Amino acid sequence: MSENDAAAAPPRRGCGTMPVHHLLMAENPEYAANRVQIENQAFAYETGAEAMARVGVTRIPVVVHVVFNTAAQNIGKDQVVSQIKVLTQDFRAQNPDIERVPPVWKPLVADSRIEFHLATQDPQGKPTDGITRTQTGTTKFNLRTNAVKDSSRGGHDAWPADRYLNLWVCPRIFDPGDPDEVLGYAQFPGGPAATDGVVIGHQFFGTTGTASAPFNGGRTATHEVGHWLNLLHIWGDDDGGCNGSDLVADTPNSGAPNFQTPAFPRLSCRNGPDGDMFVNYMDYTDDKAMFMFTKGQVARMAATLDSARSSFNGA
Repeated sequence: MSENDAAAAPPRRGCGTMPVHHLLMAENPEYAANRVQIENQAFAYETGAEAMARVGVTRIPVVVHVVFNTAAQNIGKDQVVSQIKVLTQDFRAQNPDIERVPPVWKPLVADSRIEFHLATQDPQGKPTDGITRTQTGTTKFNLRTNAVKDSSRGGHDAWPADRYLNLWVCPRIFDPGDPDEVLGYAQFPGGPAATDGVVIGHQFFGTTGTASAPFNGGRTATHEVGHWLNLLHIWGDDDGGCNGSDLVADTPNSGAPNFQTPAFPRLSCRNGPDGDMFVNYMDYTDDKAMFMFTKGQVARMAATLDSARSSFNGA
């Protein structure tokens, strides 16, 4: 096993979604305009001004692009399957650890009515197991360049983003503006199809194989797919100012991300007696410490599936 394979997991979670979002907002006027429309729809759903149109369960086909530098990073199908299982359990509020949600928040737990499955047909209609495999000379990928999503730069091109959730698994991910390793990142709805999807380091993907504690519960993908469905970080990414918002009314205002495994209650921003909802998938706690989405977050995801990602209804 190479030094790259054997490197220890970082001591705390890091997500690269917001740097990607800010870059697109600055450089892509169409994305910026789309985000306004998407947020208007989300606000209407979350406040009850509009009712969700989607009925039943939405089943989203997933293609996992395994991009590997060493043989160990060419993860097995069992590791991929373990991740898809966790995604469905978490988004359906069927995860075994949901009973650990503090009693005060149990009434807010919600089933998003979203399930995930590996694609059975490729874009040409041919049978597939939902996994592509690409060996690369790249040992780590810069999230700001999205090279992992480009076959000409050592990655793999996206499958049509209106038909598949593209999920790339790669050696390592870094942000030039952050010294810490990034576990994964996503593109919010409304962006370019060629880069639409989620990227996760192989050590933080699924529950077996190369998945490494404390990020071996599959929750990095749950967090990042939450972003892909338009969920924000629960503290609002305001650098601890208590002025940010995730635009969801039933998640308490939090000052900053929570890491590792906090004890309840953990207070910030005058949010006592119950404090931060650090058990939420959109915080930064370890995999074993996050268990839930709220009703308000489910409303935001419903707005996304009725608008920007409506092509997945009936998939």
